[in-house]
Amino acid sequence: MRLSVKDVAGLLNVSEKTVYRWIKQGVIPVYRVNEQLRFNRAELLEWATSQRIQISPEIFLEDETSKVPLPSLSEALKAGGVAYRVGGNDKPSVLRALVEVLNLPEEVDREFLYQVLLARETLGSTGIGEGIAIPHVRNPVVLHISKPTITLCFLEHPIDFRAIDGQPVNTLFTLISPTVRAHLHLLSRLSFVLRNQEFKAVLKQQASRDELMEAVVRAETALPATNGNGAQTK
Repeated sequence: MRLSVKDVAGLLNVSEKTVYRWIKQGVIPVYRVNEQLRFNRAELLEWATSQRIQISPEIFLEDETSKVPLPSLSEALKAGGVAYRVGGNDKPSVLRALVEVLNLPEEVDREFLYQVLLARETLGSTGIGEGIAIPHVRNPVVLHISKPTITLCFLEHPIDFRAIDGQPVNTLFTLISPTVRAHLHLLSRLSFVLRNQEFKAVLKQQASRDELMEAVVRAETALPATNGNGAQTK
């Protein structure tokens, strides 16, 4: 999970000089380990997504081995569901309303989840621009759920999410996953699909659940093929 400057430059399709400039500016998440600069893959993906930076397909490859198949984006969205006219007049009230509509096991403490989502926003807005935000739990393991989900919510009133482009947010994709691996897998694919013009048009229209699911499936076909465990196939 610890990437070098060279790794990051390759994954973000930029020069190493650019990466060093970001480090000097203090805008990219980085750690100093034994006098060497290292990056966390999940945090890097979050940051690149929030900055609307083009990401290399190589970041979709998992560096953790597991026999547990990872879900497709459409499968995760089907499990999480779509909610319309979610209430709230500011970020805290929207997040509270969001937590109430999430498809979660009974044993999950929704109040705790709300506090975790709220705390995540204090680290930096999850608003990625164009009216879209991706609120999520930074450490997904704390929820102890068995299946990763993505819930799509359309807000009743657009709100200020302090997004990167300053636009109010009216569309939320909420990631809930049992492992960092699943979180990275879904965030990678969501980041890719959100660059698909057809899918973005369907989102803007706040289309029906069936139309949204069909659009996700079509957009996802452009993703690198995997063997079901996160490894890319030839």
